[in-house]
Amino acid sequence: MAIVVSSIGNEARLPLKHSVPTLLVITTLAVWSFSAAPAKGPATRANEPSARSPVIVELFTSEGCSSCPPADALLSGLEDQQPVPGAEIIALEEHVDYWNHQGWTDPFSSAQWTERQQAYAVLRNSQSIYTPQIVVNGRTEFVGHRAREARQTIAASLTQLRTEISLRSWPSAKRDRQQFNVSVGKLTPAASSDAPEVWLAITEKGLHSAVGAGENAGRDVQHASVVRLLKKLGIADKNSAPAFTAQSDLKLDSAWKRPNLRVIAMVQEKHSRHILAAASAALEP
Repeated sequence: MAIVVSSIGNEARLPLKHSVPTLLVITTLAVWSFSAAPAKGPATRANEPSARSPVIVELFTSEGCSSCPPADALLSGLEDQQPVPGAEIIALEEHVDYWNHQGWTDPFSSAQWTERQQAYAVLRNSQSIYTPQIVVNGRTEFVGHRAREARQTIAASLTQLRTEISLRSWPSAKRDRQQFNVSVGKLTPAASSDAPEVWLAITEKGLHSAVGAGENAGRDVQHASVVRLLKKLGIADKNSAPAFTAQSDLKLDSAWKRPNLRVIAMVQEKHSRHILAAASAALEP
């Protein structure tokens, strides 16, 4: 079993059939493509006249990867500064688990994020995955620390998420739970042969680690919004308006700091992995 580590920026590449790294080789990277509203208050809607266009920016990263901290910093800057005119950049930092064997176990890592990254790789017929990797709107990927390419891709993605989506959040009667309501309008566009899945994510800002081993030993690694939870709510109906409505009650981990949490709702096609809609909101105190 082997992990393939590129010499270009130290991105780690992992063959999809394997999980234990033992072999180093030099590879090349290729940019590939796959063929949602800003939050102000408890509810947010996409496609309002004054709203910026939502753009989902996913970063697959790891605290065990020496080339990942610059990518983490890039995503954090994009999220905090919102530098692309007309774009509402929604950051999802997803920590893969295939670096954990290198001496440092990333406390935010999960096999769920590795599997999500693998699903993207299958679409481009790749035999490997790597870090750091950015995926924009489920369609375009590139090496995660390329700031200029990130801004250009985000700017080019402004018209991709055209479906209206409404997201509301309010505290549950139980202190450790939160209620959410998601409503998705008529899907535009939607592939007739695909299944538009509706997902709810919880992210947390302000996270960091004093890394004690591995490639980043001795560094205090800072993060953008780390995905804490990702749950599928159901499948939207392409022939209805609204296409989907649901209310969900989720348990929040007591270790998560509520003021730093956001909720993201998004519609993503199961097979193409195209994101059709997204909305983001802060949690009500």
